[in-house]
Amino acid sequence: MGTHPLLIEGKPVVDAIYRDLRIAIEQLAAHGVVPCLATVLVGDDAASATYVRMKANACKKLGMQSQRVHLPAETTTQQLLQVIADLNNNPSVHGILLQHPVPDQIDERAAFDAIAPEKDVDGVTSVGFGRMTYQVPAYVSCTPQAILTMLDHYRIPMAGKHAVVVGRSAILGKPVAMQLLNRDATVTICHSKTVDLPAHLERADIVVAAVGKPRFIQGSWLKQGVVVMDAGYNPGNVGDADFESCVLRASAITPVPGGVGPVTIATLLQHTVRAAVAQTK
Repeated sequence: MGTHPLLIEGKPVVDAIYRDLRIAIEQLAAHGVVPCLATVLVGDDAASATYVRMKANACKKLGMQSQRVHLPAETTTQQLLQVIADLNNNPSVHGILLQHPVPDQIDERAAFDAIAPEKDVDGVTSVGFGRMTYQVPAYVSCTPQAILTMLDHYRIPMAGKHAVVVGRSAILGKPVAMQLLNRDATVTICHSKTVDLPAHLERADIVVAAVGKPRFIQGSWLKQGVVVMDAGYNPGNVGDADFESCVLRASAITPVPGGVGPVTIATLLQHTVRAAVAQTK
């Protein structure tokens, strides 16, 4: 194989998103509005705390505000719902992000669905998912939206292509499958109960790896010329696809780190700014 695959890097996409956001943030400032993202973290999960900090830093870099709410691990569903209600009713907060996962005693779906749809910048409500599925304007979950934005940025066609999504989580696998379907791809969703996963993957034109297992997807399962979008991020800075073997088959592939992750955070800020614009009108 003589040709090098296209590396679908996040940075050029992030730069393009931030360029537009800076203009929108300036326009809001002229009306005395600073976009504000509230992040709610329940408990002391180290990875979650890191993600929340990264999101706050990204806000700061763009001149946005972030409000951090840190609740103890023993918080009840009722207490969390009250915190979300207060944020819903706070006009200076434009977007609300409840960091996943929450402790076991909390009804996560109830908490997600308590977020006002106009502030659901992370695309976690049932209403948001339904609207996105029916192609009604909504804030789509940030990682699926990041994947679509990257495919568009690098001019990778989706219509008529066979996309295989590995993973069926509510905030990644399912919404990215629906979005690809809405873009006229033929979509197969695979998961832990799928029989003979390699047989499904060898027919894929586009693979979305969203399974949460390090280096799980092997290049030998893929056909030549496939596009690999790796949304995984595992200890040791590795994705869900085995990059070394997949890169030998791929025509285009995302690196980990430096691929989907940075665009996910940029998408969250993009949604927050859009929410601020919508709520200011």
